[in-house]
Amino acid sequence: MSALVSRRAALRGLGAAGLLAALAGCGVPAAYVPEDRREARDLSDRDRSLSFSNWPLYIDTDDEDEESRPTLEAFTRRTGIRVRYTEEINDNDEFFGKVSPALMNHQATGHDLVVVSDWMAARFVHLGWAQKMDRSAQSNVAKYLDPQLRSPAFDEGRLHTVPWQSGITGIAYNRRALGREIKSVKDLWHPDLAGKVTLFSGLDESFALLMQGNGTDVTRWTESDFHRMADQVEDLVRKKHIRRFTGNDYTSDLGKGDVLACQAYSGDAIQLRADNPDIEFVVPEEGAELWAESLLVPNLARHKANAEALVDHYYDPAVAAELAASVNYVCPVPAAREVLAASSDEETARLAENPLVFPDDAMRRRLAVARDISSAERPSLAKRWNAIVGL
Repeated sequence: MSALVSRRAALRGLGAAGLLAALAGCGVPAAYVPEDRREARDLSDRDRSLSFSNWPLYIDTDDEDEESRPTLEAFTRRTGIRVRYTEEINDNDEFFGKVSPALMNHQATGHDLVVVSDWMAARFVHLGWAQKMDRSAQSNVAKYLDPQLRSPAFDEGRLHTVPWQSGITGIAYNRRALGREIKSVKDLWHPDLAGKVTLFSGLDESFALLMQGNGTDVTRWTESDFHRMADQVEDLVRKKHIRRFTGNDYTSDLGKGDVLACQAYSGDAIQLRADNPDIEFVVPEEGAELWAESLLVPNLARHKANAEALVDHYYDPAVAAELAASVNYVCPVPAAREVLAASSDEETARLAENPLVFPDDAMRRRLAVARDISSAERPSLAKRWNAIVGL
């Protein structure tokens, strides 16, 4: 089973907002950095290198040498730019805690390019900790970025961030063991699933799909929408309908048969079905959340132009196709589909027809990018959710 789901790690406590509040309470100066104070002297021309930090197992590797990353090596051959690639991001809040003291104090982090979940990218953008990218130097991004991911509420026009990979939060279930179809979020609450359902423990990972089950437009949800959903979940916990709240371990619960249905990520569904063809993944009738994990250039990065070149490299459809074939999440470059379809390898070519890698029009109509939780909302919403979940 893929370890990629660790990227969607659960939010603990008050997370980013709590840390900022604590630092502010200690007399630390205001954290926001205006646009004109984010850049450092760029050494890209004379130092042909960059530092790129990502999540574990979130890039293509050579089948015979796991230390070899073909798409990165192709970039170096083409540009002469060496990439210091590290898999150091294991949790959004943990990484935020590592770099926030430097960013708050207007100091360099040593990172030129990082990948974080969009809800965390929103924190960086709102705090002014992500530099605006030079789109004039990124023709592939301008041409090939998925239109549905082009302008999230937290970064209109995608000026400061670019999706690395995307995915869908939906429902996975064991069709054979359950003996019926699941088509709706409401189907999770049927009596035959009592004690056999799991939800994600992380607030940011769980809330959108559950609100969509109530018919909420998650692009503009309100606090009353959240509390209506929380009331329902609280009641289901009290009735013991929900078995437990999970992180990435939901895959083993479903695989072992301890649960019959659960919140799940589209990228895992491909592997789950490979292991057990009775497992189905559903984008509910009411809709599902389309999310992304995005690349950003932190403030004072010393190799900004080199980082921007690497971002654009991954938006070449041929490169995006190679990455998609390895990680199996929703590809943010729809044009990569044609590249995969033309592959002489049958298994690779089949990925081009997989709606969990390239959503079709019917599925896209049911997908929405949820607005992020604001800094003002987060403390009270996280407190309520964590009390329900038991964190």
